[in-house]
Amino acid sequence: MDAEQLVNAITPEAYERLLYAVETGKWPEGTILSQSQRDSCMQAVMLYQAKHNHDAQHMTVAQGGEISFKSKAELKKQFQKAQSDIVRVNPNDID
Repeated sequence: MDAEQLVNAITPEAYERLLYAVETGKWPEGTILSQSQRDSCMQAVMLYQAKHNHDAQHMTVAQGGEISFKSKAELKKQFQKAQSDIVRVNPNDID
């Protein structure tokens, strides 16, 4: 299987599992990855991101294979937008 076939075979759900494995060193079920498995997962994640990552986070591989860096100001602006979506509940106000 070549790289193009591999990236086309990865579903969004499989990508999330691969990403979790790379970030934590284990599968969501808890099975630990060997270093070679983790390296292979990282390559698959980077290939997937290079094709599908339309909204690259700070220091990720953006669509087209370019490494994307966001400044601190850009990240703060992005997170401030996300804050407006959060509903805050004061536990003292609950009856």
